[in-house]
Amino acid sequence: MNFNSPISNNGTEQSSDRDWQLQLPRPNPSAGNFAYKKERWIALATSPRRLANYVRYQRASRRTAEVNYFPTKLDIENVSRCNFRCTMCQVSEWTNQKRAEDMEFDDFKHLIDHQPGLIEIKLQGMGEPILGGETYFNMIKYARKKHIWVRTVTNASMLHLRDNYKNLVDSGVNEIQISIDGATKETFEKIRVGSKFEVVKSNCKLINRYCKEKGVKRTKMWTTAQRDNVAELPQLIELAAELEFNSVVFSLNLVDWGQSNWSETNQAVSVQHTVTQEMVDQLLEKSREIGVNLTFWNSNDKYSTKSIEALCPWPFERSYISSDMRTSPCCMIANPDVSELGAATDFAGVWKSDGYRKFRQAHLDGNIPSECGGCYLGGATAPQTEPQILKVEV
Repeated sequence: MNFNSPISNNGTEQSSDRDWQLQLPRPNPSAGNFAYKKERWIALATSPRRLANYVRYQRASRRTAEVNYFPTKLDIENVSRCNFRCTMCQVSEWTNQKRAEDMEFDDFKHLIDHQPGLIEIKLQGMGEPILGGETYFNMIKYARKKHIWVRTVTNASMLHLRDNYKNLVDSGVNEIQISIDGATKETFEKIRVGSKFEVVKSNCKLINRYCKEKGVKRTKMWTTAQRDNVAELPQLIELAAELEFNSVVFSLNLVDWGQSNWSETNQAVSVQHTVTQEMVDQLLEKSREIGVNLTFWNSNDKYSTKSIEALCPWPFERSYISSDMRTSPCCMIANPDVSELGAATDFAGVWKSDGYRKFRQAHLDGNIPSECGGCYLGGATAPQTEPQILKVEV
C-alpha cells in the first residue's frame, strides 16, 4: 500500500469533487451506541427540567436565530496549557504553551448546575487535561453524578504518574480519546514536539489493560492524518493492536483555529483531499484482518450553506467554554482571543444574548463569519431550501 500523499508544487493539497464522495465509516462511542443511548435516557429520565429542555431542542427549527432551549452539549476546557508543542496546534505558539489560568472547580460546578439541559460534555480543550490534577478528576465525577456523558482527550504522557490511568478510569469517564500521531519514534516525536514515544506507548498499555481488568471499554486511539504520518497509516493500525486499543480513528482534518496563519501552515501539510477511496478500503481491510475497529473523522464535509440542514450545528446546540470562563463558538476555534461571545460566568445569558443571536443569524443568512470559513465547503451563499426541523434521535 502506498500512502504517500500527493502534494502540489505550491505545498497545498490537490482537491476535486471526488474528495467529498468518500465512503467513510464514522466513529462510535468507545463503550458502544447502546451504552451512549442508555446514559442519555437515564439523564433525561432523572431530570424533568433536562427532559423539557431536550424536547424544546428537538422541536426547534433553524428558521430563526432565537432559541428557547439551552445547549444539550458543551466543550469545557479545564486547562489551556500543554506539555507538548504539536506542530499543527495553536498551543505551540503560546508563551510556555499556556494561554490562561486553569478553570476552578467552583466555576465548573456553577456552569454545570446552571445548565440543566446538558446531557454530554467534552472535558478538554486546548491543552492536556491531566495537568489539572485532582480538580480534573473531581470535575468528571461531578458531571457523572448528574448522568452527563463525559468524553475527554489526553496525550497519555502522564498516565503513569500518581496512578493517573487508574484515577481517570475510576472517575467514571465514559470515553477517553488518546492522541497518537505517528507509528515510529521519529514521526511521533517530530509531530508531537516534547513527547517521548516509548513513555506514551507504555502508558497506553497501562490504561488499556486496566480497562480490561475493570471490564469496561473506555479508550480509542485517535490519529490526525497529515503529510508527515500519512505513509504510516497502515502501521498505525498495527500499533493500535500492539497497544491493545479496540478502535482507532483517522481524522482527515487539520483545522485553522479561525486564524489565517494557521490556515496556511496546516493546509501545507493537509492530506484531506488526497486520500482516495482505494486507500480507505485498503486500510479498512487491514483493520479487519488485525481485529481493530477503524473509523474516520472528516468534519469539513458536513457543513455547507447550500441548505439549512447542512449548516454547522454548533451555533444551535453546543458551545465552547474556555478555562478562563469565556465563551468561544466551537472547538475548531477554541480560543476566545480569536472569537468570544461572552463571559461564561453567565453562560445562560450569553446563549440567549443579542451577540449570539447575530452569530446564528450570520450562519442562517449564509454570511459565514470569517473565523468559521475553514469548516465550510464552497462559497458563503444563503440557504435556498426550506428550513428543516432539527430532529435528534432519543
